[in-house]
Amino acid sequence: MEIVVTARHVEVKERYRQHLEEKLAKVPLMAPRIQRLDVVVSHEPNPRQSEVCERVEITSVGKGPVVRAEAAADDPYVALDRAYAKLLERLRRAHDRKCVRRGKAESVAMATARLSEATSPPEPTSDGVSAAASELEDSPVQIREKVHRTTPMSLDQALYEMELVGHDFYLYCDADTGQPSVVYRRRGWEYGVLHLEVHEGEEEQQTGYQEAAAG
Repeated sequence: MEIVVTARHVEVKERYRQHLEEKLAKVPLMAPRIQRLDVVVSHEPNPRQSEVCERVEITSVGKGPVVRAEAAADDPYVALDRAYAKLLERLRRAHDRKCVRRGKAESVAMATARLSEATSPPEPTSDGVSAAASELEDSPVQIREKVHRTTPMSLDQALYEMELVGHDFYLYCDADTGQPSVVYRRRGWEYGVLHLEVHEGEEEQQTGYQEAAAG
């Protein structure tokens, strides 16, 4: 397994690199299909964030879904330990999910279908992933754009992918309806799903705005 270490705003010392490689060398014992681990070590110079100034992000790449984990602390070794623990936990979930499927237990989609109707989702927040950014003219507001390549998938698969990347929401294209959709985490083990129904034509769009304003 290849381990690729990238440093941002910090110098990765040889001792730390060796410690990192020795720890991550155990990952294939949990997931033998992983071919590469991409590790990003970064430092936040802002003194107001001194308690979380050291950040470690680990992304596994191989024959299977991408699994990602990140953590921050005031010490790079602590941040690494936390990110490593999260990565192992998500790899364990991926393994357990395969076992559940073989046992024909209730799927996540079936369990979600029994939940009460979702309320308004929490506003998605940026996870710091590198993306194209543009600024509005005469405004300090920045708009970050990212293109996410995917294939249509079921709700069950979207929930699975969301758990593996460690996000509270996941954007996907529904395989049954073809609609752009977002699955998001609510409280505890509850999830919600938003489907985007696209209407073509200015007249229909105007009607939608009027109904929204009236509601």
